[in-house]
Amino acid sequence: MKLLILIGLVLLIIAVHQLMRVVELSRQFKKGNEWSVKDSDNSFNGKAMLLFGFAFIAFFFWQANRWNDNLLPAASSLHGVKVDTLWDYNMYIIVTVFVLTNAVLFYFAYKYRGTKETKATFLAHDNRLEMIWTIVPAVVLAFIIIFGLKYWNEITDRSNDPNKITIELYAKQFDWTARYAGFDKTLGSTDYRQIDGGNVVGMDTLDPAGNDDIIVKNEFHIPVNKEIEFKMRSRDVIHSAYMPHFRAQMNCVPGMVTEFKFTPSKTTAEMRKDPYVIQLMKGINEVREKRGEEPVEFDYILLCNKICGASHYNMQMTIIVESEKDYKDWLLTQPRFKKRVVSK
Repeated sequence: MKLLILIGLVLLIIAVHQLMRVVELSRQFKKGNEWSVKDSDNSFNGKAMLLFGFAFIAFFFWQANRWNDNLLPAASSLHGVKVDTLWDYNMYIIVTVFVLTNAVLFYFAYKYRGTKETKATFLAHDNRLEMIWTIVPAVVLAFIIIFGLKYWNEITDRSNDPNKITIELYAKQFDWTARYAGFDKTLGSTDYRQIDGGNVVGMDTLDPAGNDDIIVKNEFHIPVNKEIEFKMRSRDVIHSAYMPHFRAQMNCVPGMVTEFKFTPSKTTAEMRKDPYVIQLMKGINEVREKRGEEPVEFDYILLCNKICGASHYNMQMTIIVESEKDYKDWLLTQPRFKKRVVSK
């Protein structure tokens, strides 16, 4: 079978070579120089450009419609709604400029196609055009930047909520650990020299504020409609705590603590009932079934958005958003740090 394929390819190459020789020989019978451009050539190229322009823009909208159902669901945090709004306005502007610019480009290629009677006009400078393509983009960019800075300042402003929940996200190659402040609502201090198998985040065992802290792996829980303040650290390299469904991301930098806050607005159970999420998970599970993998349910997830090493892709942690009562019940089942040290 392989031999027949090889013979077929060889014969195809020979046929193409002979066809090219026929084309070269046929040029000798043409009148005039073959490099001379005729009006018919320009007319054909102009119409081809116009046709290609229609196809190009139609293909763009087809692509947008084809893959639109693979986007993230609507934001599940209060500030995420603002982020999505700003994204939408940016996309409206970008798509409008993209379509208009390409439509004019392809139309002009057709309208001003060359002929023997026309001659191109050389335009060295035009103040009106300079003003238009300087002022218009400046106004549009000013709108984007002003609203972007406004939202960013609101999102990254320090938390003043006395009832906030403080959680530390501790990153290392290649996993996450979450630490909750205990009854005193204060995270205990840390000391990297005390990191060992039973003290993975380097808790300072001499600081009593950390005795009631709770350390969890694999998944962490947060209550809906409650402000969550995240403090982020890294043991080794720069990681990036990325929670896409909440539109939240912040770098975790060795030697310093970075912060981010948000208020979740939808529980995990509510998201699993969302029609768009159901359709999204259906498509994912169809792919998993073809690979012989088990189906999965929707879960919020914490990812690393920095390429931090060989197992970067596997650096994940599940986030469970639930009612405040369920959250408190779960929290009561988790051991405190002091008990971990004593049991060790």
